[in-house]
Amino acid sequence: MELDIYQVDSFTSVPFKGNPAGVCITENELDESLMFSIAEEMAVSETAFLSVSNMRLRWFTPKVEVNLCGHGTLAVAHILKENGFVSCGETLMFDTLSGALSVTVQDKTIDMDFPSATISTVVDDHATLLEHLGINPNNVVFFGRFDAKFIIEIDSNDRLLDLTPNFDGLKALPGRGVVVTAKSPSNEVDFVSRYFAPWVGVNEDPVTGSAHCALAVYWQGKLNKNRLKGYQASARGGFVEVELLDNKRVKLIGSAVTTLKGKICISE
Repeated sequence: MELDIYQVDSFTSVPFKGNPAGVCITENELDESLMFSIAEEMAVSETAFLSVSNMRLRWFTPKVEVNLCGHGTLAVAHILKENGFVSCGETLMFDTLSGALSVTVQDKTIDMDFPSATISTVVDDHATLLEHLGINPNNVVFFGRFDAKFIIEIDSNDRLLDLTPNFDGLKALPGRGVVVTAKSPSNEVDFVSRYFAPWVGVNEDPVTGSAHCALAVYWQGKLNKNRLKGYQASARGGFVEVELLDNKRVKLIGSAVTTLKGKICISE
């Protein structure tokens, strides 16, 4: 058996930037064990699987299935557009572990309607986590939690760029993911972030759409702007525009580029 397989760079308009996602689109759902095997073979942070018959969309890292993945969703919509499944101005509705997600295809961008995150302040002592992240507690502006992840604002964009976490140390602690953010010194971008998730096999994610569901809420509260532009300062880097909607949803806006098309061979 052969399956069509793609690799797409999401949240970028040029190849080899943004976040690479595997994309596998089939008529009917694949076995979960096969999806894990394909995700391991693709060896990118997430591979997205879409079953066209029921529009069920799932995302797998090489280690776990995740509930929400922005760059994987963007990559699937991009391939559907390229292959003529959807036209500009049309909206797709995906069935996911995070509920129904609507995606509208534009001429140059793709708009994704995601659930916004609820952020709570963390008052517990997380000195060891900060130590392994390489963050001085005196530089922490805010320490919070959303879902099973942490969000930390620090007081300097330069300190954010200079972080070199101890990933082995982080994996020894309980956790799921950490987004570290700072106000941007540039007038062209509102905030900058980095996202670390060694617990699921992704030491640093290049660009994390789902984290921007929390970043949108956090920075809207600080900057009093409903539409913002974020830059995720990984080695590859990528831009995510966000708009906080009235219905406790977040619109994520981004572009994508296909870098690989082929067949993956599955033994019968």
